Parts: sequence; C-alpha cells; structure tokens
Amino acid sequence: MPNTASQPRKILVTSALPYANGSIHLGHLLEYIQTDIWVRFQKSQGHECYYVCADDAHGTAIMLRAEMEGITSEALIERVSREHQADFARFGVAFDNYHSTHSEENRVHSEHIYRALRDAGHIATRDIEQMYDPVKGLFLADRFIKGTCPKCHTDDQYGDNCEACGATYTPAELINPVSAISGATPEVRSSTHFFFKLPDFTDFLKRWIDDDHVQPQIRNKLMEWFESGFNEWDISRDAPYFGFEIPDAPGKYFYVWLDAPIGYLASFQNLCDREGIDFDAFWKKDSDAEVYHFIGKDIVYFHALFWPAMLEGAGLRTPTGINCHGFVTVNGAKMSKSRGTFIKAETYANYLNPEYLRYYFAAKLTSGVDDLDLNLEDFASRVNADLVGKVVNIASRCAGFIRKLGGGKLSSHCAEPELVARFIKAGDSIATDYEVREFGHAMRKIMELADEANTYIAEKEPWVLAKEGGREQEVIDICSVGINLFRQLMVYLAPVVPAMARDAQAFLKLESLDWHTRQEQLLDHEIAKFKPLMTRVERDKINAVIEASKEDLAEEQKMKDTPKGPLADDPIRDEITFEDFTKVDLRIARIAKAEYVEGADKLLKLTLDLGGETRTVFAGIRSAYSPEALEGHLTVMVANLAPRKMRFGVSEGMVLAAGDDQGIYLLEPHSGAEPGQRVT
Repeated sequence: MPNTASQPRKILVTSALPYANGSIHLGHLLEYIQTDIWVRFQKSQGHECYYVCADDAHGTAIMLRAEMEGITSEALIERVSREHQADFARFGVAFDNYHSTHSEENRVHSEHIYRALRDAGHIATRDIEQMYDPVKGLFLADRFIKGTCPKCHTDDQYGDNCEACGATYTPAELINPVSAISGATPEVRSSTHFFFKLPDFTDFLKRWIDDDHVQPQIRNKLMEWFESGFNEWDISRDAPYFGFEIPDAPGKYFYVWLDAPIGYLASFQNLCDREGIDFDAFWKKDSDAEVYHFIGKDIVYFHALFWPAMLEGAGLRTPTGINCHGFVTVNGAKMSKSRGTFIKAETYANYLNPEYLRYYFAAKLTSGVDDLDLNLEDFASRVNADLVGKVVNIASRCAGFIRKLGGGKLSSHCAEPELVARFIKAGDSIATDYEVREFGHAMRKIMELADEANTYIAEKEPWVLAKEGGREQEVIDICSVGINLFRQLMVYLAPVVPAMARDAQAFLKLESLDWHTRQEQLLDHEIAKFKPLMTRVERDKINAVIEASKEDLAEEQKMKDTPKGPLADDPIRDEITFEDFTKVDLRIARIAKAEYVEGADKLLKLTLDLGGETRTVFAGIRSAYSPEALEGHLTVMVANLAPRKMRFGVSEGMVLAAGDDQGIYLLEPHSGAEPGQRVT
C-alpha cells in the first residue's frame, strides 16, 4: 500500500455484498467494521476516499424465499435492504453509497462487461447436462444441489465449489446429487450454457497475483489452483431465475456471481451520478486511483481469479488490493444458535453499545486471515479497562478542575511540552499501523499512551494540590496537559469509536478530530462541561444478548413454521379431511437393526420388522440416539408412504417422532404392542 505520508490519494473501497436473504450478524460485522475503520482513517488523513456497497439481490434463493413469503422478489430485497442499512448504521458503518445489484446501473455494467468479453472471444457456449428438480419444476442453481465432491470425494458439498478442497465444478459433476430444495433426486437435462474462458487469463493472473495484490497466505492458496489448472466458468442460468437476462439469449440469465462483483461498479456509478464524481478516473485502465476490496477468505476464488480476469478482459482496471479476513468465533467455538452465540446485529445493539464491539474487533484485528475469537469475558474486561478505565478516565479526572479552577479554560502554556510532543510523534507509527490494517498494533500503542497519561496525572496528584492554597494555576497546568493528551488519544481512536469521538469533540469544543489536528496544542482553549463518554460493559447485558439470541432462534423457527401468502390467515394450512387421514397406514414396528450412515451427519439407517416384513427407513435422529440404544425397541411408522430414493439408498417409510429444543423423541407404543399391528 502507498505510504501514509504521500500526497492526497483517490481511493475506492468496497466490502463484500451481503446477500439479500437474511439478517446481518456479528460474523458479517467483522468485515464491515474493519473496512469502515480503514476508510475513516483514510478520510481523516485528507484523502478522497469513497466506501460503497450493495445488497447482492439475485439468485434462486431470493426467488424461493419470496415465493415462500407470498411476495415479489423485488419487495423482499427492498425490505431486506432497509433492514441491512439500519443494522450497519447502528454500528457506525458509514457507506458513501449503499445500492443493490438489482439496479439499472448494474444491468448496464453487467451487459457492457459481458459484451466486451464476448466480442474479445472470451465467452464460449455449449450444451451441458444440467440438474433439474422434477418436484419444483426448475433447473437447480449450484447452491441448491448437494452431493460428493468429484475432486476430493468429501460428502455434503454444494454444487459450485467444495468447502473442503476449494475445487470448483459444475453441478453435473457432483457424485450422488440431491436437490436441497425438495430432497428429490434431480433429473439430468440438456441445456445450452455460456462460459467465461478463465484459462485465457492464466498468464495475466499469475503476474497479477505475484504483484502484491493479495496477502502472502492468499497467494499461497491461489497457487494451488494454478497447479491444478483452471476450468471455464459457467456464467449462465436457465429460467426461472431472478436476475438479469443475458443479451441476445432469451431465457438465459447471468449467474449471480457474475453480476455480484459488478455491483461494486454499479454502486459507485450511482454515487458518481448523484455527486458529480468522475467514474472513469477510478475505473479506466490507466487510472491512478486505488481500489480495495475487503472480503472473507471463503470467497477468494471469485475475487482474486474470476473478478480481475473479467476486468482485464473488459478493458477495465483491476483492484489495487484484495484484503481478506478470517471468520468470527465466539468463546472459541463456531457461532451457535442453540447456545445463543449466533448473534444478530440488531439483537446485540438492543443491549450493548456497538462501539464496544468496534473497539474489541479493532484490538484483535491484524492484516492476516486468521479467525478472530470474540471471547465474551475478555470482551467485557478489555473494553472496561481500555476505553473506560484508561481513555475516558483521563478526561474525567481533569475536566472538573479546569471548570472549577480555570473557568472552563485550559492553560495558556504547556507545562509538559516534551510529553505532548511524544504523543504527537506517536501518531506517525499509529498511522502506519492503520494503513497496513494492523489495527491491533495501533490499539496497543494507543493504550500504552493512555497508560502514560494516567501515570503522569497520578504522579502529579492535582486533587492533592487543589486542596493546598495558592497552587490553583499548577493544577490547571497539569490538567490542561491531561486534556491535551486525551485529545491526541481521541484523534487516534476516532476511526474506531466514531460516536465516542463525536461526543469527545463536543466536550473539547473542536471543529474536527482529523489526523492533522493532533499537531496543534489546545492553549487558552475553552472546554464544555464533561459528560460520561462511555459506560462500563455490564455482564448482565451480555447475558441478555445471549438469551435474546436464543429467543431469536425460537422466533426464526416460528416464522419458518408460520404459513405465508394467500393461506397465511388460515389457522391450519392445507387441511385434510377425516377420509384423507384414514389413508395413512400407521403400524407398530420393531427396530431390528440400527446403524450409522457414512457421510451423513443426521441420519440413522433403521431396519424395521413389521411382523413378517422388513423395511429400510432413513431417519434424521442421529443427534438423539445411538444405534445400540434403539435395537429391539418398538416404534410407530407410516407404512404406506411411497418409497423415496435418497443418496444413501431407498427409504421405505417414515418413523414418527416428536421434538423440541431439548431433543428428538421417537414415538414408542406400550409394551404389549406387536410388530405389524395397525395404529387406530
């Protein structure tokens, strides 16, 4: 990255586009907070810096979710966009523009890039065998097919890429695929598809990656894909599909991952049109502007291979840098809905100050891609010790004496010029840390300065001097130094805790806390009455967040179970008659054998004895029962359910079970029941 001491720069920054199909949670927020801190620092430095984002609004998932809710896809993405923007605002994430990939700007840019690639010979068409869901009546998008990876043979992988080995492939290449929508075995049908010829850009991408556009750890990962070779990338999907139709190809739509990164251009175009900014100055081939993408490590393949290749092929500039981060864990484990650690942004903000989280993330963030653990005990103690116990403490200790003894005015001279100068000089090193995204280093240096300021005040003991006659000016001088040191700290912390910085700015009666203002000392300067700038993190509030997150889970499940659309007002959806119910053949069955299903996390394979007849049933009860505990027990099954072909075999019925938050319970008849008896 350029040196922080360079001339004013033109910088465009983006974060990955959140999908318009769910709420923002703390795992998402890591990225947006990291990006926002970096952007605020750049703006504080005086650079022309813009931060844009958008909702990723296309794809089958959006279409199906809207269908489930009985609304249009457009209505769904509009509602979710409002929710997302409200969440980001709560956490101080200040986009210069927040847009949608379902926009006219994105359509125009997507079609332009596609045509440029096509006309340059980088688009191929050919017929492929594609998965079709006979139950839902649509071709299945990649993420709605699961099966075994054709490369490493890991089970339960989605149809576009393998989470285990990182390989990409077409859905037709999956082994033993099933529809994630209906559970049906997909049919293979032929369809003409469009492909981006990624292998055309192998040499270019090698040079681009070696030119420090990605972190070293990411480069090493990308090199593995170079070694295995690139495939052409399927960029089309068949109708019905919520997205943009491909020019000159009726019934064919851009795959969501084609137009999603183009959404960066679209959102910036929308901002440029509104504010009179020169779009080409940032995106033309020879632009001297800088473009940075902040993303999670799970979407590197798309951003560091497909995206720069698309831009290069379309004659546009490529990103200056792609900055990847790791995932968020809570208390050392993956976020869990059952434990209440899968925390939504809104839930957190209902109980805790969002700036606590901004500071804690900053204190742990590095320029690397390691995962970040939100340890809730450490979270409370660190925020309380650093922000409240160290930084705010400086101002609260000094402000009262300035108002009481100095009439609210600081001393006209500096009693400790070397100390203040050292704080000012420290800003150079802190600025370098911000620039290279070593936020944790910056926070440590800032807190070391805060310790030094508190030590200075403690050693001078102005509260003792104030009790001695004739030493009022000395007290004012000491506390004026303290206020100046506090001001330096708030300049350095402003990108991390902007709301606290605004309150500090009002207390200090300053027009700005931009980076350059640290060079000026506050002499003979009036301050306002001090008001608490940050309160302590209370453990009961953290507990309330955890409990509320569990309630969120219950509410989420309730929403899933609540009918949507035209039948939503009916107390019972899809009523059946008594005659319909009598068609269900419920039988007593003895579990003759139970066994684990290799490659399935939830299933047990049951061999059921119905009294002279045996059936094989796959039941999702593995989390509640071991095979040994089931064998010999009686249960109830639906005996006349049509056989269902699954990836592990054919299931010839269904066992009945009940469930709640505590677990799953198989129905078990009284001990006198006999296998084969009908339940009436």
